[in-house]
Order: sequence, then C-alpha cells, then structure tokens
Amino acid sequence: MICGIVDIGSNTIRLSVYKCEGGENRLLMHRKTMAGIASYIKSGRLPSEGVRIICKTLTEYKRLLDNLDIRGMHVFATAPLRNISNTEEVVASILDETGIPVNVISGEEEAVLSFTGATLGITHKKGVMIDLGGGSTEILRYEDGKILSTYSLPIGSLNLFNRYVKGFYPTEDERKAIKKAVEEQLERANVDLSPAAHICGVGGTVRAASQAANHFFCRSDDYNIISVEELKMLLKRIRKQDSDNVHELLKIVPDRIHTIIPGLIVLETVSKALNAEEITVSMCGVREGYLMKNVIGETPQSAVG
Repeated sequence: MICGIVDIGSNTIRLSVYKCEGGENRLLMHRKTMAGIASYIKSGRLPSEGVRIICKTLTEYKRLLDNLDIRGMHVFATAPLRNISNTEEVVASILDETGIPVNVISGEEEAVLSFTGATLGITHKKGVMIDLGGGSTEILRYEDGKILSTYSLPIGSLNLFNRYVKGFYPTEDERKAIKKAVEEQLERANVDLSPAAHICGVGGTVRAASQAANHFFCRSDDYNIISVEELKMLLKRIRKQDSDNVHELLKIVPDRIHTIIPGLIVLETVSKALNAEEITVSMCGVREGYLMKNVIGETPQSAVG
C-alpha cells in the first residue's frame, strides 16, 4: 500500500508519502508548504483567506498524488483548526471546495500519535516527550513504552512570535515575556514537572533547533542530541539582531528565521523545569503515528485515564 499523509499545522502543511509493506513503513517523498495558517487567525476565528491557503495546498497535493496514481490521501489538522471557534465551518468549507475531508485531532490525541511515531527511534525506557509545533506544545510522560500522562499547551513557536514580537527579531523584553508565558502555561495545565533526565523532542521546531545547534557547535548534520546547556548557549549566541546572526540563521533555517528563537525559549524553559540534561531529536512524529494508528490500524499502548 502506498498512501499520502497530510498534516495541517500552524506553521506548515506537510505531505509525506509512505510505502507500507511487510510491517515496514518507508518514506518515499516529502513536501512542505510554509502556509503560516496561525498568522491568519483573527479574534479566535480562521477567515476565508486562511481557508483558501489550505484549499490551494490540499488541491496541489491531491493533484500530485493523482499524477503518481496514488489514490489514498489522509488529511488531519492540529492546533490551527483545533483552537479556533469556527472549526466546523472551516472543515465544511474545505470539504465543499476540494472534496477532501479533514480530521481535526485533539491535543491529547496529537500527543499520543506523536509518541507512537517518535517511539520508532526512542531507546530510553523512561522519560518525557515534547512535541513543539507552531501553535501548540504537547508534553507526554512515558515509561516502558506506556504513556503515563499527556498535556497540551496552547503555545507554539509561531503563535508566540505573533503574540509577543512586534518586529522581526525578539527584543530582550519580548524574550522575557515569551518565557513568562511558557511558565504560566506549565502552571495552568498543572504539568507534572518531576525530574526527567531525558527528553525526546518531536516536531519541525525541534528539528530546526537541532540543525542550528549542529551548525554553531560544528557537528555533523545527522547528530541528534542537544544538551540543555547547549540550548542556553545557543540562545545567548543569537540574542542580538546583528547581520552575522541573521545571515547564519538564514543559511541554516531560512523558513523558520522568525520562529526559531521563540521555539528555543519554549524548549529551554520546559527542559529546565524538568531538570532535564539532554534532548534526543526524533525524525519521526505525528504523521508516522497517524499512519500507524488511523491508516494501518496499529494502536499504541496507553495508560492515560
């Protein structure tokens, strides 16, 4: 079976095409559109301009799969459609315009699916997973392959940028405001902050952080571990908006130049709150989890009550 999984996120819309055979799921192709859906949300609603961007992208992806004679396209959405007041209206508009149904998943489901995908590369038996997106952050505690607790925070790298940064690059005061917002959300959600030495990091923002760390600390591109101390050093290094910093970031993460600092602040703040030592970056996540659970039908173990 060959099928396409489309993930409508706050910052990006992604298409991943997999070949599922003999119990293995092989990624054949990946496409990414920097749609910035969260930036269109006004007063808690997604207006027609944002809906048109989604429809245009889904239509392009569907046409691509049709040209490759791939008939299965499964579409789900996370925070940008979950955290708005007109979710049903938007989903209905997309269906009317494109004929493509969209499954809007809850924050807890997103965390579980991310864990299902991320565990393909997790070797630690006990720890915390952080799925850092553009519009939400999912935190999940696990042990021996079982999920113990999940939390979904309505903060991400893009909506924090939109909410707190007036210019292109966050000022020192804006950084402090972002950090305070993260701390308040951790307290509001009553997140279990008992020490966790190891964190598994999932999502585009975490992968971007890994790319930046590998560049600035002169490591190979495929190195996938970041220490919490390195996160602190990285934030300190790119604190000022000077030409050298901007040019370096444009080389490494050009499509996340505006969200990388808010994302790093979230990652460092949560990691320090957990007294974590390091983060292992997983290349798999929610799309692989969605494929396994909602398309193939494999259900992850969970102890969430």
